[in-house]
Amino acid sequence: MTLYQSLADRLQRLIGEQVYPVGSRLPGVRVLAEQQQVSVSTAVNACRELEQRGVLEARPRSGYYVRQPPVLREPPRVATASRKPRKITGQEQVLQMLQNVNNPAVVNLGAAVPAPEFMPVAAMERVFHGVLREQRRRCVGYEFPPGAPELRTQIARRLAGMQCAVAPEEVLITNSCQESVAIALKLTTRPGDTVAIESPTYYGLLQVIESLGLKALEIPTDPAQGISLEALTLALERWPVAACVVVPNFSNPLGVCLSDARKRALLTLLGRYQVPLVEDDIYGDLPLSGPRPRPIKSWDDDGLVYYCASSSKTLSAGLRVGWLVSPPAQQERAEYLQFINTVSVNTPGQLALAKYLETGRYDRFLRQLCGDHALGVARMTERVTQLFPRQTRVSRPAGGFVLWVELPDDVDTTELMAAALEKGVSFAPGILFSASGKFSNCLRLNCAVKWDNRVEQALVTLSRLL
Repeated sequence: MTLYQSLADRLQRLIGEQVYPVGSRLPGVRVLAEQQQVSVSTAVNACRELEQRGVLEARPRSGYYVRQPPVLREPPRVATASRKPRKITGQEQVLQMLQNVNNPAVVNLGAAVPAPEFMPVAAMERVFHGVLREQRRRCVGYEFPPGAPELRTQIARRLAGMQCAVAPEEVLITNSCQESVAIALKLTTRPGDTVAIESPTYYGLLQVIESLGLKALEIPTDPAQGISLEALTLALERWPVAACVVVPNFSNPLGVCLSDARKRALLTLLGRYQVPLVEDDIYGDLPLSGPRPRPIKSWDDDGLVYYCASSSKTLSAGLRVGWLVSPPAQQERAEYLQFINTVSVNTPGQLALAKYLETGRYDRFLRQLCGDHALGVARMTERVTQLFPRQTRVSRPAGGFVLWVELPDDVDTTELMAAALEKGVSFAPGILFSASGKFSNCLRLNCAVKWDNRVEQALVTLSRLL
């Protein structure tokens, strides 16, 4: 056995003993070489050996990270296809769940709101102070649509890095990704129209559809492959679908990422029927491993895609700054709809976000953040696997920070939610993620939490209630 293989075995034992837990970063190769008293080349070869074994993964300009071991539980089952479009009802529980986020007596495993420990709080504070000091007069006024030119330029530059040919003039600043989706649907539908959506899907989208008087047509979504293109084809043949809303990069709640081939096939399919695509890319910056995936917008040559995103999941949930890129013919109408919704987006928030993006620190922060999320998802997966019933199925998200859990068929997670709240634990019951009452035995867990004894005890509490 060579020296580097011996070092690889030693490091693998340390990983197995949780000295380096899943998702954590190994020391740099120079530090590792010094610690293990070997040459730098030996340390490099040992890390490459562990990468080939599937124990480590290399992240560009960041180092080697411990990979999540194979999950022992089966992934959730694919939902059955819906028979017809449906009106949205029963979303009242969402507000109750979200209100528990700020309740210190409740452990929040429900709302997909990252804990402050996952946000660059100090860096954003410094940026805000600088903006308020340097542009105090501008900060007290309105920044009418389409928004601050500085921020629109920064967003256009980031999109260019994702191979999206978008000019700053095409970017509209909004109050959130959800507002961007709402505006896009107002541009593409009328009350009573049908919108094709993933199933399960984010409950916020269901609320938007309900508020606009639209109907939802649920398309089965595979936890590994994403939205079923076969089922969508049948739906387009049978129903007059006015728009399709998809989260192609790390969908909520499954965390699945469409392959580039499936993204192009989806765009081609919708183009054949001239159905506009509303692309929600709010989780796109949060892969658990590998590079950031391309948005579908990057292949859009015909102005079919309405691109929506925000900074809520990466920099600040309270910043409330999102953006929408519409086809040029719809830009003026989109700006007017944003204006009549809320007049403008908060000026200090726009300027602070533009300043932070301009510093170039965002990508460095994302590398750390994605590692933190990988660790959080791995921990949550491990504890759910250990504590929950043997028949439990668990998603294998490729990105984001939520976990979708399918419990035995006789479990009603709405009833479980009521019992859990009495014990000080909140999660998102599965029925919230469907327009037709599916997923009553499923739940979603937020993994972007400060991992401590309270979280451990909350999961033990859930397992006992089950």
